[in-house]
Amino acid sequence: MKLLVTLERDETGMIVVECPAIPGCVSQGKTEDEALENIREAIQACMEARAENGMPLTVAVREIEVGV
Repeated sequence: MKLLVTLERDETGMIVVECPAIPGCVSQGKTEDEALENIREAIQACMEARAENGMPLTVAVREIEVGV
């Protein structure tokens, strides 16, 4: 399964990574590689918790470009 994630550097310099298809699934790391490894672990844990609670594993997410 492939899921989109977002990466953003916070004010402390950490890279915060979030998986929009799994509400609340967020992690971070000092480097992009570390952040991506951490979100993989977080995604697995979140999906296990959602399955145990009878929730859908993911929610529908669409990426749309909006001109401003």
